Amino acid sequence: MSRRADVAVVGLGAAGSAAILALARRGIQVIGFDRYSPPHQFGSTHGRSRVIREAYYESPVYVPLVRRAYQLWEALQRDSGQRLLWQTGGLMIGRPDGQLLTGSERSARAHGLPFELLGAAEIRRRFPALRPDPGEMGLLEPRAGFLDPEVCVSSALQLAVRAGAVLDLDTEVTSWRRSGAGLALATSRGAVECGTAILSAGPWLPGLISDSVIPLEVERQVMYWFKPEHNPEMFLADRLPVFIWEWERDRLFYGIPDHGAGLKVARHHDGAVASPDRVDRTVGPVEIAAMRTLLRTRIPDAGGQPIDAATCLYTNTPDHHFVLGALPGEPRVLLASACSGHGFKFASVIGEILSDMAMGEVPAFDLKPFRPDRFASPPNPLSRGAGEGARG
Repeated sequence: MSRRADVAVVGLGAAGSAAILALARRGIQVIGFDRYSPPHQFGSTHGRSRVIREAYYESPVYVPLVRRAYQLWEALQRDSGQRLLWQTGGLMIGRPDGQLLTGSERSARAHGLPFELLGAAEIRRRFPALRPDPGEMGLLEPRAGFLDPEVCVSSALQLAVRAGAVLDLDTEVTSWRRSGAGLALATSRGAVECGTAILSAGPWLPGLISDSVIPLEVERQVMYWFKPEHNPEMFLADRLPVFIWEWERDRLFYGIPDHGAGLKVARHHDGAVASPDRVDRTVGPVEIAAMRTLLRTRIPDAGGQPIDAATCLYTNTPDHHFVLGALPGEPRVLLASACSGHGFKFASVIGEILSDMAMGEVPAFDLKPFRPDRFASPPNPLSRGAGEGARG
């Protein structure tokens, strides 16, 4: 005999944990599934820290979303009693005509965000760990910082259970189908019926939908933590902002200051296509050496001994923008995934949006650029071919 819920959430990482909390707090009968026990290390929601920033170089359309996300992260921090958010400021560095600086300034001016433009010499003076080239400059925004993804997810899930949600962990959802006025989910622990399903399965989403409807690609990424070779105090979270650096045209790496585990750095969108169940999760000496070489050109004191390294997975759309809304042809299936490597900061507000959608309400944001059916329509106005960047 199958179980039943009003809403089923498939995947309890960043977006799924926020969605199940928002639904449970509205008194909805909701059940959540994850093939592992989140927070875990197998998808996209791990790594001890994730950047949050407002001057969004990808497009100004993201700024209202991240502003609301800040409010909801602060509420989750208060409700859980756990430290989730550190505000260090954020520094975007690159050539004045690069996508990172031009896009960040465009968003900041469009929404009246506070920011400073710094020349290379001023960056070196204020943040002596960083060594920009003379032709580079930076945009400094004061409210940026980082979130602890593991604690964010665990806090949301604990509060969701307290509010009445049911969690089926270590349970794989293998398929779904229409069933009467609702849906039937096949899981590794039996069938479940629901009125609405939210698919927030990250890199496992392609296995639950047809790639002819939404073309998705999973990408292997590597995160590194280094012990600074010299002047370790310059890398602490009270001395160094989070940063993104366009070190070559359209090539980015980012860094998060040391708050107990070393300086975290990673190149962005520089990985191989992968499968979440067959990805190589080892990080070899050649990869580590390449990251150290890059650091020595821009942050020379940072390239000490590696403390740790881990893989993470991006689920990418062709335009590197989100998928958020109903599956084409099936309004009872809501998609929240394919965040293309820049979605964690938005998870809190995405959960709220999914809750509204599941209840038949219209969210208070412009979500047209993220519609799942856009790949069968004229080109997305936010696509990189239209002059926007991919991420940060």
